[in-house]
Amino acid sequence: MSQNKPYFFQSYAIIVIAVIALIGFKQVLPKKIFTETPGNTKNVVVDSLALEAAAEVTDTVAENDTLKDNSQINFAAVNGIKFAAENFDDYKGYQHLVMFYEKLLQLETKQQGNVRIAYFGDSMTDGDMIVKEFRSSLQNRFGGEGVGFVNITSESAPSRSTISHQFSTNWKTLSYLNVKHPKKPFGVNGHVFFVKKDTVDPVWVKYKASNVSHLTSLNNPTLFYGNSGNRQGAVDFIVGKDTIRKKLNPVSRVNTLAVGMGDLKSFKANFFAADSIPFYGFNFDDGKGVHVDNFSNRGNSGLPIATFDTNVMRGFNDRLGYDLIVLQYGTNVLNYGSLNYTWYEKKMSRVVEHLRECFPGVAVLIISTADKSTKYDLAMKTDSAVVPLTRAQKKYAVNTEAAYINLYTLMGGDGSMVKWVEEIPARANKDYTHFNFRGAKQISDLIYKQINNGYEEYKRLRGHKTPEPKKPEVKKQDSIIQKPDTTNAPQ
Repeated sequence: MSQNKPYFFQSYAIIVIAVIALIGFKQVLPKKIFTETPGNTKNVVVDSLALEAAAEVTDTVAENDTLKDNSQINFAAVNGIKFAAENFDDYKGYQHLVMFYEKLLQLETKQQGNVRIAYFGDSMTDGDMIVKEFRSSLQNRFGGEGVGFVNITSESAPSRSTISHQFSTNWKTLSYLNVKHPKKPFGVNGHVFFVKKDTVDPVWVKYKASNVSHLTSLNNPTLFYGNSGNRQGAVDFIVGKDTIRKKLNPVSRVNTLAVGMGDLKSFKANFFAADSIPFYGFNFDDGKGVHVDNFSNRGNSGLPIATFDTNVMRGFNDRLGYDLIVLQYGTNVLNYGSLNYTWYEKKMSRVVEHLRECFPGVAVLIISTADKSTKYDLAMKTDSAVVPLTRAQKKYAVNTEAAYINLYTLMGGDGSMVKWVEEIPARANKDYTHFNFRGAKQISDLIYKQINNGYEEYKRLRGHKTPEPKKPEVKKQDSIIQKPDTTNAPQ
């Protein structure tokens, strides 16, 4: 026992020294440690352009900011409509949605025309999250049937509730997140797909409509594909027991092939002798009302959009006709070791300019990053990069004359993600970054509400009065009116 005493005192001394050292080092350790849980790691892949752009940042000191919170932003009239000036801090930019609002008004009042929206996002909109409720709100009010454009293959297919989507394993998928110079241009979805072994194993894709309102049919299914010297390709469209073979004619930058069997509940497409032909996806819409295409890509910063081929995009626009492009990014550009997002502001400004070259006359809406929590001093708090990033996003929205939604503010501002995760019922996941289905629905409602507020103001400026809802008519029932008997009444 006496021999063990020295070891006991030595161990005790080591523990005491370690505790004192920990207390001393705590003053110099970084406050930001790590998030509480690792979360959904499959959603944190970052596109190559964002990594390269962040690596170029050498100066952590932000440039002089010419847009202050009290800066007044005045607008030029569009078609005689001019919204009131705004302060930078409260900027929404409804003025830049005038042409989009006018098309909604024609739909609402005359049931004329149609409206199409391209909704670009990252893992926040993966599996049609947020977008599906946004689409539903618009179609409930303005009409429209169909889920819109759907890829040939998709990593989020198993989690998507708005369409059942299956495909064979022998497709080659190229994404603009990690391929700079594909052998054929990317489609509007940021992907291009090629068959691998169609001479040995069937290459196929299968779609089935959901039970979601406005999406119960595959409306006018149409295949989109690109240019190739291959003139032997064909597709078998299998609907129930019927099979129709159609030849592919890849002569233009963007080609279409309608299944031609009306609205369907489901179908399978088998591809034959289609080597070297670039495929993009199928479109489903009834050509009326509003249609919203969800172009989400996990890990996307938004920067890869700058690689779009202008002529190919104009080919898509000729066939689809976009009126509004939504850019909802930010999750994948937080935490690069600097709070200076000037680099992102400049590069995304170029993205918006490029989109306007690709889709002439289109309106653009920027949706900021949502709140995100990180652990500081053992407590979950709003990440220090969130506010600087939302400001950079607002600046490039102002500078490019795009509309803007501050999602961080709408969901409650500082510390809001903690509440969304920890309050019951929870509205966000334990990674303190992504919303669950309940939260996604609320976020969609917040986005729709702000857009609609601008639309109602547009109608007021336009001199259009929204008719009050009709009161239900009360039908009068025939009845015999009897006079009171006054024979024995007191005189």
